[in-house]
Amino acid sequence: MAKSQQTFNKLEKEKKRKKKREDKLKKMLARKDAKESGELVTNEFVYVDYNGNFTDTKPDPSEKKKIIASNIVLGVPKREDVQTNGFIGKVNFFDHSKGFGFIIDPESQEKYFVHISECIDEITEGDKVEFDIMKGAKGMNAVKVKKK
Repeated sequence: MAKSQQTFNKLEKEKKRKKKREDKLKKMLARKDAKESGELVTNEFVYVDYNGNFTDTKPDPSEKKKIIASNIVLGVPKREDVQTNGFIGKVNFFDHSKGFGFIIDPESQEKYFVHISECIDEITEGDKVEFDIMKGAKGMNAVKVKKK
């Protein structure tokens, strides 16, 4: 014997669709009646107060603030000039076999990558060094590194 093609879920979905259509029709008729009788529907509007919250009441015009459009800054603000030379730091890590390491700036605690090709003097871990910085592929790199 074959099972019925009308499953419980199908019946429930059909009931929901039918109820939704009926509700929509009721709302449409209510709006039509209100329009014919001349009633004003007040819940159609939602206002935004000065904090950005939605309210049903109109905002007070005395609290309105005048904003000058030319004072609004669009885009990314320009970066301040960053010092790129004359840094002093300490070599935190240096691998001679691979030829790279990291220098820590004691003021900002930032790590800078250093490659052996950018070293003027030979450096080891724990050395105090003087260096300049330059923008690299993955961040700022230490260049012109020499012992202090």
